[in-house]
Amino acid sequence: MPLALLALAIGAFGIGTTEFVIMGLLPEVAAEFGVTIPTAGFLVTGYALGVVLGAPLMTVLGTRISRKRMLMLLMGLFVAGNVLSALAPTFGLMLTGRVIASLAHGAFFGIGSVVAAGLVAPHRKAGAIAMMFTGLTVANVVGVPLGTYIGQNAGWRVTFLVVAGLGVLGLAGVAALVPEQPRPQGVRLRHELAAFRNVQVLLAMAMTVLGFGGVFAAITYITPMMTRTAGFADSSVTWLLVLFGLGMVGGNLLGGKFADRRLMPLLYVTLGSLAVVLALFTFTAHHKAAAAVTITLIGALGFATVPPLQKRVLDQASAAPTLASAVNIGAFNLGNALAAWLGGLVIAGGSGYTAANWVGAALAGSALVLALVSGALDRGTPRTGRVVAAKGAPAPGGAPEAAGERVTATHP
Repeated sequence: MPLALLALAIGAFGIGTTEFVIMGLLPEVAAEFGVTIPTAGFLVTGYALGVVLGAPLMTVLGTRISRKRMLMLLMGLFVAGNVLSALAPTFGLMLTGRVIASLAHGAFFGIGSVVAAGLVAPHRKAGAIAMMFTGLTVANVVGVPLGTYIGQNAGWRVTFLVVAGLGVLGLAGVAALVPEQPRPQGVRLRHELAAFRNVQVLLAMAMTVLGFGGVFAAITYITPMMTRTAGFADSSVTWLLVLFGLGMVGGNLLGGKFADRRLMPLLYVTLGSLAVVLALFTFTAHHKAAAAVTITLIGALGFATVPPLQKRVLDQASAAPTLASAVNIGAFNLGNALAAWLGGLVIAGGSGYTAANWVGAALAGSALVLALVSGALDRGTPRTGRVVAAKGAPAPGGAPEAAGERVTATHP
């Protein structure tokens, strides 16, 4: 594997760390700015909404310049946002910094995947993309717990300065190691938008929002839930996040392995199990050992849905996958924002920190219902004949088709 992939993995590591580390530092941030923990939860919501808006916007802008320059620009935004968060004198400015950093998230993974695949021989593309995404999963095992530990002992501002330093390292790596690639040609926005006329694409994105949102309803408030309900010491949050990260890595690997074999049955099992485990977390959160096991399961089941959901979108939008893929990354974060907001509402309403787990269970259960509907539509659709809605849009086989013309394609 070329060293350029290491630069991309470092960037992914920094992005993954800054996205999730705030959950372990919410009490410290809330105390410094004099806001409630549910209000501090807007730092999660704001970041997630920034990804939702930034993923398609930055992806479209990225078609106008070379991919290497776009990656450097994205890492520059990431560094600027984290520096502003670290130095912010007010809560509003910190929230602004989080949004600025979030603009890099979706497009970095979307464009970075294309770059990674272009660095290696065709039969090694999947391995190259996986290596870049390794930075994101490792961030949840190493970066987030370490960032939480630094924030609790040296101050949360130091954590964000360290993350900004990771961004500088990633930027330097991209500049030095990633080769120049030509500006993408022939990308037409109307062809990409045509994918959103497919009801299966929209259902897959809705499953992404609700299913992954279920995870964040609980995990956003894991620190106060574990310290004030389960009775863990503040220092224990670090290793609890390690357990969550290990669950993520294991679930992501298993989801990737089985998504190619039985995609929809995998979604039925993982979403249904996630809903049950989140509901049980309302009760297990009162017992230390049971809570630790449940946190690991939430990480595993939640991230076991990621590969099949992303593949589902790519399969259903195969004629124009670029924008759909980026938007689905935004959909994961829209779920984060929705769940953090709803969880904050029930907590602020006096229902207690564990009430957020019921919100998560309801979201995951709703995603399961949509998965069942999507599967039923698959069974009722002929196995050939996917409609390409936009005139001239490239078909899965590569040839443009007229508006409304059917293209022979096997459904996944």
